[in-house]
Amino acid sequence: MLTVIIVLALAGLALATQAGVWLIQRSFPPQGRMIDVSGATLHVVELGPRDAAGPPIVMLHGASSNLRVMQHPLGDRLAKTRRVILIDRPGHGWSTRDREDYSTPAIQGRMIMEVLTKLGVDKAIVVAHSWAGALALRMALDDADRVAGLVLLAPVAYPWPGGVGRYNEVIATPLIGRLLAYTVTLPLGCLVAASGARGVFAPQAMPDHFIQDTATPLLLRPREFIANAQDLVTLKAAVTAQAPRYAEIMAPITIISGDEADKTVSTNIHSRPLAATAPNAKLIVLPGVGHMVADAAPDLVMSEIEAMAARMAQPAAAQ
Repeated sequence: MLTVIIVLALAGLALATQAGVWLIQRSFPPQGRMIDVSGATLHVVELGPRDAAGPPIVMLHGASSNLRVMQHPLGDRLAKTRRVILIDRPGHGWSTRDREDYSTPAIQGRMIMEVLTKLGVDKAIVVAHSWAGALALRMALDDADRVAGLVLLAPVAYPWPGGVGRYNEVIATPLIGRLLAYTVTLPLGCLVAASGARGVFAPQAMPDHFIQDTATPLLLRPREFIANAQDLVTLKAAVTAQAPRYAEIMAPITIISGDEADKTVSTNIHSRPLAATAPNAKLIVLPGVGHMVADAAPDLVMSEIEAMAARMAQPAAAQ
């Protein structure tokens, strides 16, 4: 009888999850177009004038999010004068990937470069937050001639003590992780999504309507929740492998991070060593600012991106 009850409960949760997925996807439909690449189909939103001076601005979101986090507050403002390309990373938002283990910066960087080729973009400035800091750095290592510059917001760059949370490790486990993702993750996630987001913003307040404005509930769909866990679980080994090469990056890098107030990604472990290693890196540390630096200091972040883009446009204008 206990076994029957458990099976019925799981079946009910699975049905509720599928209904929830339908409602979430109906509430937050894709805003751009889908572009096929090797191993994935990526959701891309293009904003701003295609003939804007300087290289396009490619914006890459971190873990547990999607391209709308980069669109607000930065992307829409930049698009007034710049060509902006927002991409849901493989497996996130409305992007898919053929395999759950396509989770490393190297693999995702190749996919994003393939998208840029299809968009006719030869060279771009990459703006990346958190997890995607490692991705942007990998792109600069693997395709140096195509990365004009990097603006990294509270980036992950180096290995860190500890792990990424026991629940991510469990979800990344093939059998039990899939069972949990397709039964309990969505209903439980709906209960804790807001408090989790507030923790990432701390000590700043989370903006009103952030969960809705950024389509955060998309994360709770099983296939994306699994992909996010895989990204996090495999990241430490990936940055361990690529970090010794950061001195090779010749492109200008602007790093903007909070200080010790950022409890999500340590500035002392990641941003400061990167600034000391990369030859053309500039570090800006914001006192009392947490992990969401673009929301805490949008004007400063905007000005740094604009300054880099303006420098890149000068040689072309002079020719």
